[in-house]
Formats: sequence, C-alpha cells, structure tokens
Amino acid sequence: MKELKLKKCLKCNALVKVIEDCNCEDCGIVCCGEPMKDVKSNSVDAAFEKHIPVYEIDGSNIVITVNHVMEEDHYIEWISYVTNNLEITKQFKPNEELKLTVPYEKGAKIYSYCNKHGLWEKEVN
Repeated sequence: MKELKLKKCLKCNALVKVIEDCNCEDCGIVCCGEPMKDVKSNSVDAAFEKHIPVYEIDGSNIVITVNHVMEEDHYIEWISYVTNNLEITKQFKPNEELKLTVPYEKGAKIYSYCNKHGLWEKEVN
C-alpha cells in the first residue's frame, strides 16, 4: 500500500507532502536553509487513543473519526486516506466535527495530524 510521506522544517514548522523523494546523495528538500526532516507516524509521546484514527464500515464506505479535542490551540488539522491509487485529505478547523467518509478498501492507510503531537496512522482491515 502507498505510504504518505511528509517532511517538516524544524525552524518554521512548514510541512510538505512528498510525491516522489530525491535519492541523490547530499540532496533533498530545504527550508530556512536547512534540510527538512522526515515525519514519522506515531512517534511522539502522546495519548495513543486520542490520536489514532478509528473507522466503522458502512456498506461500501468507511466513516473515519478521531477521539480528539478540537480546541483553538490543540486540534486535528487533517485526516488523510491513502490507497494505491487514491488519496483523500480533509482539513479541519477548531470546533469542527472530525469525520470523513471514504470508499472502503482493505489495506488502505488512514493518517491524522495533530497540531501539537504530529502524525498518526492506522491500517484498514
């Protein structure tokens, strides 16, 4: 299954989605004069149960949610659903309902991004 690849600037916190990364030596995406760092999912010391996306199968679709607060200073910025040939991303603002309905595909990956605790992922069974 296709993976979502992100890079982040440690100086300004810019976040970039990488479609295809460079394999050259001493090369890569640069921001603020520094190479951007790969973002790893589920690697921040934070409450697992409040960041991992969950889903329910509803016919030929799945409904994705995240058990997370949606406060002004702490919220899920977006949810992304990735298969081999489809990527759907929905952005959220504080106080919005965290819900995304997408076509069911076993093996797909669901990602959520918390503005304070980074990237989290779950595989669809």
